[in-house]
Amino acid sequence: MVKSHILLVENEESVASFISTELSFEDYEVKIACDGEDALEAFHADENKWDLILLDWMLPKLDGLEVCRRIRKKSLVPIIIITARDQVGDKIAGLDGGADDYMTKPFEIEELLARVRVALRHKKELERQSERHVYHVDDLTVDMEKRSVQRGGKIFHLTQREFDLLAALARNAGKVLTRDQLLSEVWGYNFMGQTNIVDVYIRYLRNKIDRRQEASLIQTIRGVGYTLDTPEDEG
Repeated sequence: MVKSHILLVENEESVASFISTELSFEDYEVKIACDGEDALEAFHADENKWDLILLDWMLPKLDGLEVCRRIRKKSLVPIIIITARDQVGDKIAGLDGGADDYMTKPFEIEELLARVRVALRHKKELERQSERHVYHVDDLTVDMEKRSVQRGGKIFHLTQREFDLLAALARNAGKVLTRDQLLSEVWGYNFMGQTNIVDVYIRYLRNKIDRRQEASLIQTIRGVGYTLDTPEDEG
């Protein structure tokens, strides 16, 4: 069985040693980086190697949020931020900065291990689904392998989260998905925040792919959720 490779970025030696030991007990291959620059160097040494990154925010030389943003420009590897910063604004900044999950210190190691398993499971599922699937809804094309989106011949550049949300809707085109279903499929774990995060990202998508278009493909089903479908002609 191929082991999953985890890059652990943590500047507190005792914390890094503890987490690394627990991950090793679970049969993961772990490499530790102690500051932001070391993290980027380890990541760029073999970008395709990493299955998951555990990333502290408060790092020397380069903070974790900046590390997250730089990695996200190159890779869709799952990133879990682990930090003592527990304000709502910090969590929003971390998730909007490209993190897939956010844990505040102190935490129970069992919960971290559970979130690691979920992130890795979600990564494998996305890889399976991206095996040359191209979805077409009206004049919209979503290419899972290339992770590209076109509508009416125009290419749209989406963030990772926006693309994953659109892909979930495209895979289920014509079906209504509830907010809870979208949270589970796109965010990949039991999101502890409010479900209106889905509404926020739906708005982001609409501003990109539906704006200035004759037909709005992302439709709201009041009291239920959202669907991606060709609007019925009126009259």
